[in-house]
Amino acid sequence: MLLTGAPGVGKTTVLIKAVDALKAKGISVGGMISREVREGNVRIGFEILDLTSSKHGWLAHVNQKSGPQVGKYRVNLDDLDSIGAKAIAEAVQENDVIAIDEIGPMELYSQKFKQAVKQALESRKLVLAVVHGKARDPLINDAKQREDAETFTVTLANRDMLAEEITKKAKLGLKYT
Repeated sequence: MLLTGAPGVGKTTVLIKAVDALKAKGISVGGMISREVREGNVRIGFEILDLTSSKHGWLAHVNQKSGPQVGKYRVNLDDLDSIGAKAIAEAVQENDVIAIDEIGPMELYSQKFKQAVKQALESRKLVLAVVHGKARDPLINDAKQREDAETFTVTLANRDMLAEEITKKAKLGLKYT
C-alpha cells in the first residue's frame, strides 16, 4: 500500500495513524518514519525514527556538513543507513507489517536503503510506504507497478478518513497471507 500526495498534505500523519491502529490490534509493525523538525516556524531538517527500537537520528539537516544535497538540506547517509535501512531490513525479518516513510529523493541516495526497500517489496509481508510524488527512480516505478500494489493519494479532503481505510484493508490483507 503506497501513500502519495502533495508536500505537507499529511502523508506521514496518515501512515503513523495506520501504524498505531494496527499496533493497537496486536499486529507487529516495524520499519522507519521520518518527521520534519522545526525551530520555531522554520524547518531545519528531518529526523529518522526506528519504529521498533525508537532509535532516532537525522535524515537531513540544514547544518549537516557533508552528504548529498537536496534543496537546503544535506542527507546524513550514516544515520539513514544505520537507523533507517537497518529498521526496514529488521522489519522484513521480524514484523508482520513494514512501514517506510518515505521513498523519496533524500532516501534514494542510500544504496543500503534502496536494498532494504527492495527486500521489503519482495517479501511476502505487507508494506505501507509513503512515496514521494515527483521523485523518479526505478525502485519507485517497480513499487508502483507491482501487481499487488495499491496507491492512495492523500488529500486535504480524505486524509482524516484514509488511515482508517488503510488499516481495514491492511487487516483484511493480513488475514490472507
